Amino acid sequence: MRTVLIPIDGSECSLRAVRYLIDMRSQDCVPADIEVHLVNVQAPLSGHVGQFVSHEDIVRYHRDESAKVLQGARAQLDAAGMKYGAHAEVGRSAEVIVRLAEAFRCDHIIMGTHGRGALAELLIGSTTLKVVHVAKCPVVLVK
Repeated sequence: MRTVLIPIDGSECSLRAVRYLIDMRSQDCVPADIEVHLVNVQAPLSGHVGQFVSHEDIVRYHRDESAKVLQGARAQLDAAGMKYGAHAEVGRSAEVIVRLAEAFRCDHIIMGTHGRGALAELLIGSTTLKVVHVAKCPVVLVK
């Protein structure tokens, strides 16, 4: 693993994916200079919101929400002394995750098996399942 993407939705499962990478690094299973990208994908707000709230306020809202969600993962990586990039995106989660993994030329995506998705998620979340099916790089799932 040289470059990894870790989607973070704020769930304990997504934070365990970060812990997995840190543990792998501490066991020398990944190189010291690994390039880590954290990403939080916010769902777009309804088109009707734009009638009442400015574009700038919507952008600020998404940025602030992503910052809150990424806080735990960032704290873990900071404590481990690992460098990383943190990215806040808006869109359909699985599509954005796969697009970023390709853009960053990631060797792996490390993600939780389920997160804060819909009640319909039973064993593997729908976002996770879509990423596994569409991603061109290996996807490591962490329970």
